[in-house]
Parts: sequence; C-alpha cells; structure tokens
Amino acid sequence: MHQRHLPASPNWYCSRCSDINGKGVLGFGAKNTIYLLNVTAASPAVTGELTGHTERVSGFAFCSHDGQEHICASTSDDKTVKVWDAEQKILLKEHSVHQSTISAVHWSPVQKLLLVTGDEKGIVVCYWFSSNDTQSFFPEPRTIFCLSCSPHEENYIAVGYKDGMIVVIDISKKGEVIHRLRGHDDEIHALAWCPQPREEPLCGRLEDNTDGSNGVTQGAEMGCYLASGSRDQTVRIWSTARGKGVMTLKLPFLKRRGLGVDPTVKERLWLTVHWPKGRPSQIVSSCFGGEIIMWDLKKSGKQKWNLLGSSSDGQNHSRIVFNMSSFHTGDRELLLSTSMDREIKCWDLASLECCWTLPTLGGFVYCLSFSSVGTGCLALGVGDSMIRVWNTLSIQNQYDIKTFWQGVKSKVTALAWHPLKEGSLAFGTDDGKVGIYEVYSNKPPQISSTYHRRTVYSLSWGPPVPPMSFGGSGDKPSYSLYSCAGEGVIFQHDPWKLSGEASNIDKLIRDTNNIKHKIPPHTDLSWKPDGSVLAIGNEDGSIEVLKAPTLKLLCTVQQHHKIINSLRWHHEHSSQNELQYLLASGSSNAIVYVHDLKSVIETPSESPVLMTEPFRTLSGHTNKITSLAWSPHHDGRLVTVCYDGTAQVWDVLKEEPVCNYRGHSGRLLCVQWSTVHPDLVWTGGDDFTLHEWAVSKQEHVTPPKTKKRIEIEKKRGPQKKSKKKKKAPEKGGMKAEERELPLGEEIKGAAGSGAEEGQSDNVEEEEERENTDGPSVTGWSRESSVDTRGTERVQNGEKFSHAVKREVKEDKKREKPDLSLKKRKPRSILPLSTSMDHRPKEELQQDCLTLAAVRYSHGQSGACVPGSGDHIQLGLFTDRDALYRMFQEEEESHMEAGHYDSMVYLRLWKGDLIGAINLAAEKGELTDDLLSLAPMAGYQVWARTVEVYVKQLCHHEQFLKAASHLVSIHKLYEAISLLKSHQFYREAIALARARLQPEDPVLKDLYMSWAAVLEKDGHYATAAKCYLAADSNFDAAKVIAKKGDVISLRTAANLAQISGENELAHSLSLRCAKDLMLFQDWAAAQEVLRMQDSLLGHRLVFCVNEILSQRLADADVVTWSVASSHTWSKSCDENFLSMVHRVWQSEFEVTAADLVKVKTLSQQLRAIENPPATTSVPLKQLLFHISLDVTLCALSQLLCDWPSVLEDLLRALTRGSEVGHFTLMTEVCQLLLTQGLESVTFYKQKLDPTDERSLVISESVEAFVCYQLMYKKWWNYSAETSALTNNTFSNGDCLTEKNHSEVEANRNGVAQSDAIFSEGFWKVLLSEPHANLQATQRAIEEIQRRVTSLIQQHSQRKDSRESPQALSTPQSETSEEHGGPLSGKSSESLSALTAQVAEHHKALTAIPELVKKYSFPDVMECCIVLLYMGKHLNPFPQHICSMAATLLRKYGTTESLCKAWKRLTQ
Repeated sequence: MHQRHLPASPNWYCSRCSDINGKGVLGFGAKNTIYLLNVTAASPAVTGELTGHTERVSGFAFCSHDGQEHICASTSDDKTVKVWDAEQKILLKEHSVHQSTISAVHWSPVQKLLLVTGDEKGIVVCYWFSSNDTQSFFPEPRTIFCLSCSPHEENYIAVGYKDGMIVVIDISKKGEVIHRLRGHDDEIHALAWCPQPREEPLCGRLEDNTDGSNGVTQGAEMGCYLASGSRDQTVRIWSTARGKGVMTLKLPFLKRRGLGVDPTVKERLWLTVHWPKGRPSQIVSSCFGGEIIMWDLKKSGKQKWNLLGSSSDGQNHSRIVFNMSSFHTGDRELLLSTSMDREIKCWDLASLECCWTLPTLGGFVYCLSFSSVGTGCLALGVGDSMIRVWNTLSIQNQYDIKTFWQGVKSKVTALAWHPLKEGSLAFGTDDGKVGIYEVYSNKPPQISSTYHRRTVYSLSWGPPVPPMSFGGSGDKPSYSLYSCAGEGVIFQHDPWKLSGEASNIDKLIRDTNNIKHKIPPHTDLSWKPDGSVLAIGNEDGSIEVLKAPTLKLLCTVQQHHKIINSLRWHHEHSSQNELQYLLASGSSNAIVYVHDLKSVIETPSESPVLMTEPFRTLSGHTNKITSLAWSPHHDGRLVTVCYDGTAQVWDVLKEEPVCNYRGHSGRLLCVQWSTVHPDLVWTGGDDFTLHEWAVSKQEHVTPPKTKKRIEIEKKRGPQKKSKKKKKAPEKGGMKAEERELPLGEEIKGAAGSGAEEGQSDNVEEEEERENTDGPSVTGWSRESSVDTRGTERVQNGEKFSHAVKREVKEDKKREKPDLSLKKRKPRSILPLSTSMDHRPKEELQQDCLTLAAVRYSHGQSGACVPGSGDHIQLGLFTDRDALYRMFQEEEESHMEAGHYDSMVYLRLWKGDLIGAINLAAEKGELTDDLLSLAPMAGYQVWARTVEVYVKQLCHHEQFLKAASHLVSIHKLYEAISLLKSHQFYREAIALARARLQPEDPVLKDLYMSWAAVLEKDGHYATAAKCYLAADSNFDAAKVIAKKGDVISLRTAANLAQISGENELAHSLSLRCAKDLMLFQDWAAAQEVLRMQDSLLGHRLVFCVNEILSQRLADADVVTWSVASSHTWSKSCDENFLSMVHRVWQSEFEVTAADLVKVKTLSQQLRAIENPPATTSVPLKQLLFHISLDVTLCALSQLLCDWPSVLEDLLRALTRGSEVGHFTLMTEVCQLLLTQGLESVTFYKQKLDPTDERSLVISESVEAFVCYQLMYKKWWNYSAETSALTNNTFSNGDCLTEKNHSEVEANRNGVAQSDAIFSEGFWKVLLSEPHANLQATQRAIEEIQRRVTSLIQQHSQRKDSRESPQALSTPQSETSEEHGGPLSGKSSESLSALTAQVAEHHKALTAIPELVKKYSFPDVMECCIVLLYMGKHLNPFPQHICSMAATLLRKYGTTESLCKAWKRLTQ
C-alpha cells in the first residue's frame, strides 16, 4: 500500500507497551492501536495495524514459544485483554475479567500459551489461551506496575508494585507468595529474569539481610536472578534462591544531562531494565535523560557500565526511555527502544551503536510542504507542537528527519517554504502564532508580533502589496508572508521585520474596490506562482480573484455553497500554457471544482466578472475536502484528500479519476505530490501517521461508495470520556465545520503525561472521545431503576418483609417535608449578649447587682467593663460607649462565623453607613436593601456602590439586573456593553433603541455582532433582519441565500432588489433560476428572471432551453417530467429558429427592428463562460450550454451577422458529438438545419467569399451535416437489406407481389436520396487537411501514452529488483507481464520518444490555425464507413473509394485503423 510510513508515537509510562518476536516483528501500542513493524539491521518497515481497543493500549507482548511467535496479546484502559494473530492481523480471543485499569502483561516463556496480566487494584489474572480458562489471584493490596513470568519455573511470577515492593508468587499454590523482596522505596518500572537458570557468583559484595529480608520462609532451591528498575534511581539484582538482594546499581550522573533534564527530579525518570538472551552477566537499563547503558555484572571496579551510542553525538534518545526488547537476527543481537522523544531506535548490542532511528508522530499531521529550493525537503506540521523537516532523498538514512520545537509551543497547523531562500520555513500554530524558522541554523525562530486570534490555517509567500510595497526596491522584501486564520483575517507580515505590525489586507481590498458592505471571513488564500494574481476563499463558499499589487477584484467565483478549505493554482511549467490559469478549489460539500481563469486574467473587464460555471467538476468524495495538490510532473493531474479517509488522484482535463488510496485509518488533513518522483504522493491525517504511496500501485480507482468515515469510527470504537480530560477549546470564526476535526489532540497537565516537559501524553490526545460519548445516566434514573426492580420483587412475592420496611422508610421520608415547613427562628444579630441571658438564675441575678453597681458607682465599678468580656451583655443597659464595645465584640464573632450580613446591620445601626457599605462590598454581600440606603451617604457613595453591586451581580450571572443598575447611574453604554458581552443581544438592542440616538454607531455594532452570532448558529432570517436594521443590505441578502434552497434564493434576490443591491440581485436571481431549471419548472424560472431587467438575455436563453427540451422530449431524446411550462413552448410544424424569433417578439419584445437592444443582449451573453463539453457533464447542463449557443445564433441572425450565425451553429452541433451523444447531435442538426445541406448552402450564400474564417466554419458545419447523413444512409441500407433477406427466405418462398412492390418503392426513395451523396458530399467529409491534423494529434497522444507506460515499466522493474522474491523472476516473464504497446518496444528510449513528439509538434504548427480551431468529424472514421458501405451495401465511384483508401494508408497509422482499412481493401 505505501512506500515509507511514519506511525503514531508509542504510548508513554507503560511497563511493557512494546515487544519483538523471534522473527523480527516489533509491535507497540500507540493511542488505541497496535502498530507492527518488520525489523532488520538496515531499516524498519511498517506492515500493519491491530485495531479493536476503544481506549489507550497499556500493554503489549508476543508469545515466545516456537511456532507461536505470531500470537500476541494487548491490554487497554478499556479493561479488556485481547489476543491477536499478528500475521493474519485478526483478533483471536479476548476477555474482560479485570474490573480496574490493566497495568502489566506478559506471556509465560515456559508454560505454553499462558498469559498473565495485572491491574491497579492488585489483581493478577492468569489466562490459558488454548482452553480459554482464567484464574485470579490477589497477592498484595497494592497497585501493580509491572510483572514478569519466570523463564525457568513455569509457576513463578514476579510482580512489582507502585510502593517499591516486589513479590514472587506461585500460581500452582493459589498465588501463594514465595518471596517478598524489599529494598526499593518507589515505583517498580520493570522486572527482568536472568536467561540462565542457575545463580552464578557475581562481582561485588552481597547485600545485608536487613536490606532485603525475606518475609516468607519458603524458597526455590535452584533459584534464578531477577533484575528490577525503580523510580528511586537504582537497579537491583535479586536472588530468588535466598529471597534477598545481591547487588545494587546506582544510575550514573552523566555529563550529557545538560539538555534541560534535572536527574534529581524523580518525576522525569523512568527506569526500565532488559536482560538480553545469551548475556547472563549483562543487563541493559535506561538512564536519566534518554541514555541507555549496559551493565556488566561480573566487572569489578566502580564503573560497571558502558554507554550505548557513545561514539558520536545524536545517537541516544533525548528524553526518557520507556520500553526495550531484543531479538537475534543471524549472528547479531538487536535491541529496540521507545522513548518520550517519539523515536524508535535499533541498537547493535555487540558494537553498542545505533543502527537506525524511526521517528514517530504524537499528533494529527495538519500540514505538509515541499521546498522549491531544497530538493526533496519535506516539512511536516504536527499536533505534538513540533515541526519535522525530512530529507526524503537521503540514501544512507531513509528517515533523515530533524525536529524543531523551540518557540512553537502549540500545534503546528500551517507551513510554507520561502520560494527562493533556502531553509527559510514559515509556520503557523493553533494559538494564532506566525513565525519563520531557519532550519539550517541553530537559532530560535523569529516570531511575528502580530498574533491571530484563532488557529492559523494557511500560509503563503507572495509579492508585497501596499503599504509594504511602497518604497524603493532595496527598502522592501521581494516576498511577503501572508497568513489566514480562524477569525477570517489575512495578515501581511514583513519577513525582514517580524517585530513590526502586520497589515490586514482587507483594508486594501476595500479601498481599491470601493467596497462598503461586510467582507466575508476568509478561509484560505493562494498566490499564483508568478505572483500576479491572488485567490482568496471565503466562509460563504465564494472565491475572489484579485490582481496584484493593488488587489483589484477581477472576478468572483460563486460555485461552492460551503466553506472553502483549500485553493491551489496549477503549476506554470506545463506543455500547455493555458493550464497555468486553472484554479482548483475544495470545500466542505465534497466536490472539487476547477475554474479556467485565463480570459479573466489576460483580458480583465472594468467591473468584476461573476463566474457560476466551472471548467471541470470532480465528484466522488463523500465528505469535506481538506486539501489538494497539483502534480508538478503532469498536465492537469490533481490529488485531493478528504474526511472520508481516502486520497483521490484525478485527470482534470479528462474529468476522470485515476486512482484512490485507502491506506489511512482516519480522516486525511493534508497532501503533497513529490517534487522528485512523479509517481509518489504524501498524505497525513488524524490517525497520527504520514504515508508515502505510489499512484501506479493502487488497486482502487474511485473513492468508496459508502462513507469510509463510518468504517473509521467503527475501528476506533466507542470512546469513554476521561475524567481528567479538559474540554477542547472551540475553533470558532472562520471554519465552523472544523469543529468536526478537533485541532487539539493533547491535554497538558494530565497525570503521567509528561506535561511538565512541554509535551503531553498521547494517550490523552484524541479529543474525539468527547464527540463519541453516549448520554450519561443521571442519578435519579439509576434510583428509579432500582426502585422498579424492588417493586417487581414485591409483586413476585419475594422478600416481602424487606418491601414492608422500604414502605415504612418511604413514609418517614414523606413526613420530612412536613417538618421542614415548620417556621424557622431567625439567627440572632446579637448572639453573644443573647447567650449570656440563658445562664443559671444565680448568675443572672448577679448581673443585676453588677449593673446597679456600675450605674450608681459613678465609674468606680472595679474590674467590670460593661459591653466587653464577661459583661458583654451589660452593654445593652448602660451608655453608648458600652453599646459600641458590645457591637465590636459581636462583629468579631460574626466575622469568625462568616455572618457578614449581621456585621453590616450592626455598622448600619451605629450610623456608620459608609463602613457598612464598604464591608458588604468587600465581602460580596451587597443587597438591594443596602443599595437603597446608599443615597443617604451621598451621590458619589451611591454611584460607587452601584458599580460594586454590578460586579457582584455579574459574578452571580445576574446580567440583566446588573445592566439595569448601570442604567440607574446613567452608565448607558456600559450597560449595553455588559449585555452584549454576555450574549444578551436582544435586550442590548432594546435598551439601545430606547435610549440612544438612531445614528449612534453602537446600535449598528450591536446589530452586526448579533447578526454574526445568528449567522454562525444557522438563524439566517433573524440575522438578515439585523443586517437590514444596520443598513447592511448586501449582507442581509447574502445571509438569506446561505441556505441555498430555491425559496431562500428567491427571497434573497427580492431583498437585494428592494434594497438597491442590483448586482447581487442579478447573481441570486440567476442562481435561483438555474436551480428551478434543473427541476424543469420553467414558469417559475422565468418569473424569477423577470424581476431583473438586466437578466433579459438569460430569459432568452431559458426560453430557447424550454423550447428545445420540449422538441427533444417529443423525439424521445429526453424523458424527464416537467413541473411547469409555457403555452408558447408547445411543439408545432414551424421552423425551430423561426419559432424562437416569434416567441421572442411576442413575449420579450426582442425584434430585428431594435438592433441596439439585440446587440447589447448578444454582448452580454457572449461574456458568459461556456466551457467545452465533457462526458461527465449532466444532460440538463449540456442542454443549457446548447441553448446558449442557439440563443447567440438567433441573435446573430437578427443582427445579420452571418459568420457568427454559422460559428454558433457549429458550436451547438459539436456539443453532442463531443460527449458521444449522436442522437442528440442528430436531433439538434435537424432542428437548426431543417433542409440539411440546402440550409447550409443558404447560410454560405450570405457569407463574404473572401473571408477565409467564415468559409472554414461553413465547411465544418457542412461536414457535420454530411456526417449524420452518412450514418443515416448506412443504417437505411442495412435495414433494407435485412428486410429483403427476411422476406425472401423466411418461409422458403419467393417474395409476394405486394412485398416486392414495397421494396422497390423503398429502393426508389433511396435512389432519390443518392443524389445528395454525390462526389462533392464525400469530398466534404474526406478533407485531407483535417485528416492530417487528426492523425498528428493521435500520434502525439500515442507517444505520450508510450512514455507513460515506459516510466511505469521502469518503476516496476526498479521495485522488482529491490524485492528479493522478484530477483528470481525470469526476464521473459517480466516482459510478458508488462505487455501491451511497449512489449517488443523495450529498445525505445525516452529521448527518442521526445524527439518524435517534437517532430509532431512541428508538423502541428505547420497546419493552419483555422483548421485547428474548429471541430470536424473524424475523417478516418468516414473513410472506413465509406469503404464498408461500398463493399457490402452499395458500390460507390472508384475514385471516391480510392481517395478514402489513400487517406487511410497515409493517415490511418494507428494499429486499430490499420487493421480496419486492411480488411476493407483486401
């Protein structure tokens, strides 16, 4: 399927998420998929995927038994265990025994087909694959991090836990713990058994018993070493014979840890260990910053380790390593490692050097860009916040990729190489950033000071436009950088001064084209390669073509009705110069349109042109188009990618599909055609992969009929929403449909995601899980279901006593609301003093004595201070100072209890109104009552209080009330702004209308803002009313027309006409009428066109179309039903053109007397694009094009412009022939030229004999008339001969007298018609100049076909030489396999064929232009029909037959023509 493949990144923070079998097949989990790679020492190759899990794959392991290496198992966060066949890529079995997240998996190396898994609750599950039996154990109530089955004792399993504990259990003894190995004090990341069964002595002192004491007395006599790696930065070697640790290896602090990795930070460390087979004294472990070290356990001294990849920089991983596995290939042992740096590396354990590196992708592949300067240099923009630059032509390293992350810090959504400056790469990000990277330097990127408010979707280099184009040539850059983002704005950045402010080109467009209405949001832009023209796609589906540098609007393309997602110009180096004016566009309506803008660009009109007809239409995709690219090696070859998950290659000129690529498992987002190899295409998508594939190797031609999106979603399975996941930020504005494509795959800050290192866990990355969630079950529904089941049990007579108890409880519950209705006593505002009055009687009486002493002691009361301390209650009965002291203590009490409202009342009672208000404002306890008292403190205090209260109300989302309070202090604009900012547009407009002046700009801004929101939400009618109220009539009509149905278009056209937007009314009325035409609703179509005087010319075209359709329906050429028609369209015996002129005169007042009017109409209609017909054009559209030609012919007749009459006649006649519809051509010929050749003679007499062009046109018309008469003669002869034969021999008797007379009469009629088929008749058809032209064109096509076949054959032979199987294929088989035109012509070289093409082009140049310009029947076809008729039906004069045979010998050089004329001339 594909050549090279960048897969998704392996999942992080898993103890065993990758494994390799003995055959060299590596499997690893990435997101919810398992990828399979064929591994050799030279390079890797992705061979397939295993899909079925619905959540992140947490573990993967191969079975290691001989003959079972293809069997593998995977675990997932969806709590399932699946067993796969890696060769067939099918699911064999699965189980869901675990109830918690599975964290560890391993196949038993000894016990056949035993799979062991562990989960976070501490459950170990043994699954016997052959018998489908399971057994669960619970050795420790701890979280399992990893486990490993012993390679020597079939029942022993080592389990590592999160808290550092390691246990060895025996599954034959119901999971009994054999050893508890204590020594680590943090997470156990990996366990590995020694491949040698006996415990040979190791170099180094043994650990003390206290360090690794065995909590269980039993143990194995033979024993085996076990290695463990922990987060505590140590690797320990354990003896399972003695149940203790025998060696501790401390990770070294390497100097190369200067990559921003602090070894003291444990969160950054993942210490995995691997014990290679055949190396019992050596283990491999990861280190702090991505290093991999090999430990020699028998080596003495301090340094027992060697660093892998130490010979040169760049070999090691740059981030922590998670998984390692090894296998033997020949005499070499290779180690595979996965890391947080999103790379898979292969190491040679003998030399400790890196063999190769496979980069992987941690996000959606949003964009691709090939450099026009650096050949084969491909840049990738990925959702993991990194840019990758791939040298695809590197011979030594197929995956020569550099990664750039500095200054990016967000998903890379757009890329563009500088057209001339090598290594200068512009990028745009999800957070609106635009910058430029110099990829061949180590400098950080330059970042533009102007940020977009939303995601950057498109970047393009183009010539500077004002104001940047002002100044001398040395004062301005040769290219500016243009960026288009989600808010619908295009900025022009100065690459020499990105710190300066970028300019919005909308201002220039408005000023140049005098635009007053709202400009639609822009969604994409594309500069023509020569920098002369800029194409801009808009959210409403329109495309604007603007002339640089002033950006004068040349034309508007109104073909798409949905958002434009991609625009691309055809390259300039094609053999046909006119192809450079082709513009391809893709939108969300799944159709690709190609427009020919040659006439618009070369001969621009004074006013912008409206184009409504495409040059080519490419249909087949079933979902939105996301990207497209022209082939730089072919003429008119286009590749498109789509949400249906496929890439489609098109032959645009033939309007045919070439091939369809279906290798991705997700939706496609970007595509690029290789700038070096004409057969290779690159595609990327939301499956986190990049594919390189060959066009010639695809088995499919067209996209799938059923939507592949459904299959993609089925593969992904139903996703559950993660509790830790944050909701994706909405990408509003420009691309509303982009919400279907989540631009944020990663959620930063999730647990165990590595967010602290600037990269997020790709396990959490796919935000589509939120889109696939089912409705959640609410609490009450669950209770309801429980109650229902309880009721059923009661009805079935089971556990009746429990039902009675439930009824009693429910009765008690029903009584509770009655108790709650009891009036509740309000909280006291003086709780401290009140509580003092509830003491014992003796103390209360003592208070009386104390109070008397205070009052009558004249201040000599001793230690008693009324209103404070133990005598607080006395403050109420003495003076004001004592009362204030009591209030102070009460306030402090309320402060501690949080009763701020009571504090406010106390201050208010003291007369401290300002203090009360300030306190309430500070604590957010302002009320309406308190606010009503604020005016007592003065206007300023009241106004300030209202402002604070407004903030408090906004905090509680009481926005309407807050706005009303702002109005009360005359802050009207602030109130309106508050309502607007919280989407209360209706209320804001009502307030503004009531209080502001009608011409206030705030009012218009409100209407425009609300209209934008309504338009985005699909409420087009209300949005239109807002636009009308804001005097934006153009936008009102546009938004009404956005729905696209006939009623909406008619309403929009009427609205535009009433409001004076005549040009818009013109285009909308025409669009509506064309839709009605498709339903054959002729009366309604004419009624719509009648509203616009400027559409009189189109009314004439629709009139001709209606009459023509009626005539063709009478002849059974068309069979569709008619919704409505006019009485004047009914068929009659009148000549067709005469009938048209009569209807025009009676219904439309168009006569030959008003020549000025007729001439104006003719000029208007000739300005309409009328592209050549193709076989894929629908019949109704073809009839419309013919009707336009006939209308121009009829108008030219009224003007007595006879050359134009014949030219328009010729165009109408040839359209049926061009699409292969002979019956249609014949009927049109009979309608327009009723007398046949006599009608042609009549027109020829009107021509100027000296006008060569007119004579050539008349010859072509005459030839097409003769062409259809020739076939009629042939068919008549065949019918007569058949009838004569049947009547003569049907009953074995001779003809009766009656039958004989009938045949004679028919023969006499044919004989009379023979007068028409004279020598001049055949000389018209047997035109040697046209035969020469057609033969030359056929020869050029044949050579081009042979060149293409030669290239494909060369490519296939090259691939076969690379394939080991193909090396044994005999040369004879290869030549037979690639048979066809090139078999037997293998000696032809490309240079020889190119020389032949040049000769034919030279001959083509010698042919007169008039001969080449106008269509003519196939002369060789006419010659063959003539010779056939002369041989089998009726002899023709010998010199006529000789002329035909001579032409065939001279120009019928193709193989099929040679066979035909040789049979006829023998």
